[in-house]
Amino acid sequence: MSSEFTPDLFINRELSNLQFNRRVLELSQDTSVPLLERLRFMCISCSNLDEFFEVRAARLKQQQMHNIDPQDPAGMSAAQQLEAISKEAHSLVKEQYIVFNQQLIPELEAENIHFLRRSAWTEQQSNWLNNHFKRELAPLLSPLGLDHAHPFPRILNKSLNFIVQLEGKDAFGRDSGMAIVQAPRALPRIIRLPEEISPSPDTFVFLSSVIHAHVDDLFPGMTSLGSYQFRVTRNSDLFVSEEADDLMLALKGELLSRNYGDEVRLEVADDIQPRLKNYLVEKCRLDEQDVYPVNGPVNLSRLAAVVDMVDRPELKFPAIRPGFPEDFVTDQDIFDYISDKRYVLMHHPYQSFDPVVNLVQQAAVDKKVVAIKMTLYRTGSKSQIADALVAAARAGKEVTAVIELRARFDEEANIALATRLQDAGAYVAYGVVGHKTHAKMTLVVRRQGRRLKRFVHLGTGNYHAGTAKAYTDYGMLSDDSALGSDVHRLFLQLTGLGKSLNLKKMLSAPFTLHSSMVKFIRHEAEHARAGRKALIRAKMNSLIEPKIIEELYKASQAGVKIELIVRGVCGIRPGIKGVSENIHIRSIMGRFLEHTRVFYFYNDGEENLYCASADWMGRNFFKRIESCFPVEQYALKRRIIKETFTTHLRDNCQSWVLKSNGTYKRVKPSKRAKPRNAHEILIEMMQG
Repeated sequence: MSSEFTPDLFINRELSNLQFNRRVLELSQDTSVPLLERLRFMCISCSNLDEFFEVRAARLKQQQMHNIDPQDPAGMSAAQQLEAISKEAHSLVKEQYIVFNQQLIPELEAENIHFLRRSAWTEQQSNWLNNHFKRELAPLLSPLGLDHAHPFPRILNKSLNFIVQLEGKDAFGRDSGMAIVQAPRALPRIIRLPEEISPSPDTFVFLSSVIHAHVDDLFPGMTSLGSYQFRVTRNSDLFVSEEADDLMLALKGELLSRNYGDEVRLEVADDIQPRLKNYLVEKCRLDEQDVYPVNGPVNLSRLAAVVDMVDRPELKFPAIRPGFPEDFVTDQDIFDYISDKRYVLMHHPYQSFDPVVNLVQQAAVDKKVVAIKMTLYRTGSKSQIADALVAAARAGKEVTAVIELRARFDEEANIALATRLQDAGAYVAYGVVGHKTHAKMTLVVRRQGRRLKRFVHLGTGNYHAGTAKAYTDYGMLSDDSALGSDVHRLFLQLTGLGKSLNLKKMLSAPFTLHSSMVKFIRHEAEHARAGRKALIRAKMNSLIEPKIIEELYKASQAGVKIELIVRGVCGIRPGIKGVSENIHIRSIMGRFLEHTRVFYFYNDGEENLYCASADWMGRNFFKRIESCFPVEQYALKRRIIKETFTTHLRDNCQSWVLKSNGTYKRVKPSKRAKPRNAHEILIEMMQG
């Protein structure tokens, strides 16, 4: 760490992550957001927190366990970070349940969407649920009495469980006094009641409530003195040795252990008896700071299913009709279209993902196409692109798929995709050992007359039609020969062996991306020192790489105006006199998940603008294969500047400004100002 920039000038990554989740939860309290979407945002904040504990907190616990305790750039040890995480996360969890119980539940009831508590069940409802329990639930439940022959079981990661206090003796004379009931994941956590016995068609009961009500039935002849739900979160960060002979086989084996990694967090009902809570803490090998009492279902994220179960369009975001690039027609020859336009820019989800799908589908059946190469990070379970690649391979085309098997929580789906493509005759590679392949690029080689011509797609997001409707991303189709050559060289690096190859236009990690960003930032500082206009604008998911932060601080000190849009984790402290008063940072969060990565440098009027698959994080710069492509055409450059920066920097409806203390303040329109919602503006601008 440079002595010029002390640790207090850096925001801790984990605490910034929790601040991000606070902003997600804040959207669930925003009455301008449709009610069911608010419920969805609350669920997202909970699932995000789950992943945070599974990966980030788990890694810190592992460091602490093995006495590996390096300080982070903010000067915090693992123990200090875990203590701060516990304090912040407890506050966040408490707020999640307040939002759910005191805001969302009453407002949903006012819209005739009901979650019935046990105390409110009518006799008819109780009878129906009793029959439902006996018919659908009891056959799948395996209660476990705890004694010397039945030790405390390994609890499945994030599963719903109950600890039950019992009185009496069973048929064998046992009276241990405690039992565990595990709810299989196959059981839905929400049960819809029949309309004829409900106050509305959208009346639901929690699975946990039904099990609570019938727990005595699981222990005949004994009396339940109390049953309390609990959930254990485990370390889910997979470890696969770089020396493994077969990455797919090694990963398959590791996937089995994900559900039973080390315990990280214990969630318990807030009314649990202290003796039972202490017993669970001991068995889970956790400390008091790892225990999270909750007032409601232990897994609120599973309530996201309700949003899809309830057919109330007026309580959701209105559907949009994605637009298309200029003159695009679905059934036209995509290769002629690209050749005519040279550069086709798409901004998803405001514009359709169909042109990308069309490229791969037409390439699969076009007799002139001889080869298709793609990087695949996440594709979704039902992927038209995957189907097209299989068809192309079966048709005898040279199909190369670089599949990142270690895309977190998509490993199993990617293994299945790799197997399917291999069975069809495609060449499947898993990238480079020690580096995740995160680049988003497609190369189609087509014979045109007596020569071979390359067509490319480059993007900031995944080849996933589902996320293309929810994530904002840029994609570009082109027949630019220099870009085609660069993508060809990148695939050579991914599938073969050899030295790094020089690229004509593109930047790539782990070779040139970091050094180029540092160079661009320094150039901007030089312009500022010379009295010329200097401006840096960048948009990304996360910004935590220390060297980049240092260079941005130096540029700010030189007088460079720096405007950053960072959706999630951000390690910079803006607005500090003499250090970062020229740095302004905001987070945009709303209907769509902001996923575009765009880097802009004024460069004395020459304006360098790049789109990338990478965030400004150490892992993206040094531990991943990333692609970064320039946008050089004047019209496209102006368009990206307008859509990415002008529109979002003027947003006053779904923006939060980062303060120097690491907290965020939401931007709200003044009484005289017109509300400006970037997502709505772009929908209106590009809707078909």
